[in-house]
Amino acid sequence: MTLNYPEAALLAALAAAAGFLAGFLWRRRFFEGRIADIESYAQRMISDAEKDVVSIKKEALLQGQDLIFQMKSEAEREASERRTELKRQEDRLLQKEETFERRTELVARREADVSRSEADLVRREKELLAKNEETSTLHSEAERRLERAARLTAQEAREELVRSMEEEARHEGGLLVRRAEAEARESADKKAKEILALAVKRYAGDYVAEHTISVVTLPNEDMKGRIIGREGRNIRAIEAATGVDLIVDDTPEAVILSSFSPYRREIARLSLEKLIADGRIHPTRIEEVVAKVTEEMESSLKEIGKEAAFDVGVHGIHHELVRHLGRLRYRTSYAQNVLQHSVEVAFLCGMMAAELGQNVKQARRAGLLHDIGKAVDHEVEGPHGLIGAELARRYGETPQVVHAIMAHHEDVPPDSILDVLVQAADTLSGARPGARREMLETYVKRLDDLERIAGSFSGIAKTYAIQAGREVRIIVNSELVSDDMATVLANDICRRVEKEMAYPGQIKVTVIRETRAVSFAK
Repeated sequence: MTLNYPEAALLAALAAAAGFLAGFLWRRRFFEGRIADIESYAQRMISDAEKDVVSIKKEALLQGQDLIFQMKSEAEREASERRTELKRQEDRLLQKEETFERRTELVARREADVSRSEADLVRREKELLAKNEETSTLHSEAERRLERAARLTAQEAREELVRSMEEEARHEGGLLVRRAEAEARESADKKAKEILALAVKRYAGDYVAEHTISVVTLPNEDMKGRIIGREGRNIRAIEAATGVDLIVDDTPEAVILSSFSPYRREIARLSLEKLIADGRIHPTRIEEVVAKVTEEMESSLKEIGKEAAFDVGVHGIHHELVRHLGRLRYRTSYAQNVLQHSVEVAFLCGMMAAELGQNVKQARRAGLLHDIGKAVDHEVEGPHGLIGAELARRYGETPQVVHAIMAHHEDVPPDSILDVLVQAADTLSGARPGARREMLETYVKRLDDLERIAGSFSGIAKTYAIQAGREVRIIVNSELVSDDMATVLANDICRRVEKEMAYPGQIKVTVIRETRAVSFAK
């Protein structure tokens, strides 16, 4: 059946209204179910919450009870500790009170003693004042009586007393000086001599006198002509290359090398021996051999230095210092070989250091190096002590050794036992008989200076320098110089000699005073 448009529209509207009503009813049923579920879930949650509240409340009650119990226990423990501490403090207070009471009683007794002492002092002070007044009166009376008896004023009497006291003090001072010197000699001089004698006795070093010439032995007399060469060209080439004088004289089968430098003289001797053994002697060959020997000598210096250090027992020396030590073998001082002298000083230093309980190795090291500056003093300006100290400092030696090298000739004042040991050993090695030789002019001048200085003091009658200048004996006028003043005079002369003279070793000054009583029986 065919519907018209209004009917179809009505049917559609009814269908839509029915659908909407059906959807509305379904939604209502659905939301009512959800509300019921939510209410059920909320009821369960409320029930669970009530149960949790009950359990939490019970747990809180239990924790509160535990906390209350703990706090109560802690409070009781603190109360017990406080009671114990209070008891201890009460005991200490009681002890302090007892101590204070005892001290109070002691102070009271002391105050009473002090009061009695003060009263006694006041009484004694009054007595002393009275005695002082009485003494002053008696002193004034005695002065007046003395002035009347001596016919001197008080000022004149004081001056006379001062003069007499000065004379007495001078006399007593001389006696004290003599007594002190005697005591010092008995102890210090005896011990020093023992140490020096022991060191000399223990060290017996060889000594070879150095000269300014060397002799070269020739195989035959014909060799002299070959050494001279045609028109003397060979001998001139040898002298020019070595710097020594070659003397060819009537000495059979020998020529003489003359030079003040032992180093150059040794080079010339070795070169000439090589030329003689080789047989080829002409200017070119001479220059080649001298150059080769010079190189060999420079190489041998270190071996010589090492041997000296090994003999002394000193190790760890810088190789440059070892080379300079080797050069000392070809250096002389008053005809004494400097290297041999250095080895001797090292041994003497070590022995004396051992006797004194000092560092033996350090003493030997300082003794061996004390003259190291003489190896280069012809190249550097200044005293060999300061030059050697600078070398030692540059090559790593200790400050003690450096200062000992500087002080061994008092270029700087000695300030340690090591400095004094090096000085003593150096003097002992150079001053022993036969160790050194001096020029006659220097020797005579030293004797003249010694007698001149000794005779420049007042009261001197005669002076005699004896024992090669090691001692000076002075005869004084007995009327001008007393026994006590003789001691003072000897000390003054010693200081003057030390200040104005240069000499090896030491000089003994002996002042002789005698009184002669002469009478004639007629």
